[in-house]
Amino acid sequence: MGTLDGKVAFISGGARGQGRTHALRLARDGADIITFDICEQIDSAPYPLATEDDLAETVRQVESLGRKIVARKADVRDQIAVEKAFQEGLAEFGRVDIVLANAGIMPIVGPTSTRVSAWHDSIDVMLTGVVYTLEAAVPTLVEQNEGGSIVITSSVAGLKGTARSLRTNTYGLLGYTAAKHGVIGLMRSYANALSGSNIRVNTIHPTGANTQMVVNDAFLGSAEQFPELFESMSNALPVQLIEPEDVSNAIAWLVSDEARYVTGAVFPVDAGASVR
Repeated sequence: MGTLDGKVAFISGGARGQGRTHALRLARDGADIITFDICEQIDSAPYPLATEDDLAETVRQVESLGRKIVARKADVRDQIAVEKAFQEGLAEFGRVDIVLANAGIMPIVGPTSTRVSAWHDSIDVMLTGVVYTLEAAVPTLVEQNEGGSIVITSSVAGLKGTARSLRTNTYGLLGYTAAKHGVIGLMRSYANALSGSNIRVNTIHPTGANTQMVVNDAFLGSAEQFPELFESMSNALPVQLIEPEDVSNAIAWLVSDEARYVTGAVFPVDAGASVR
């Protein structure tokens, strides 16, 4: 018997990376999954984003665990598309219990990071997109009157400034850092507003994780050119990158009944990076 039997989780950015590992971990714990991903390129991202094949692979892996999944191609920046993806999942499962606002990009290096569009893409995906994801599901959570759990993915960059020079203080890094700080304010606002409905809201703050968002030529290839950026993101514990499953394990606890009184919390999974 799983800790999440009978539960349904709504996850943004579920085609690969942390979104996929979150879906798989919650499915192993008994949850059915509603997820969506853009499955297209965003110009300011200097690495390939997820594809429809990636989303199909998430479906395959969740189903291989004996759980059900509704997966849709949708852009988190498009409120109507996010609402449609959620409603199609709700029509299939009839409820929602968990919301993971996970979708993100990292346009912090490369020529595109110096363009103002990188700022707008960061804010649109990782701040406005969080609002769209939560607003799609919150009315159902409240109407069900059975409580629930929301976890917003921030970053160690939401706990400290990561720029260490003017040359790394690009529009992309500024937008990324501002969005990751901004979701803490969103979390606290939702935590207060939803507490009367026994809906818990927290943020999680990973350090660099072993996913395609970090492990790509554009980002890792800039280490020699911008060593100060990588120094600012270094971990205290002797590990360069955590695994996405490390973040999923923390989320699995946060959304479980074992964390039933944890709300309004800033929850680092950062190998000590935020204390350096």
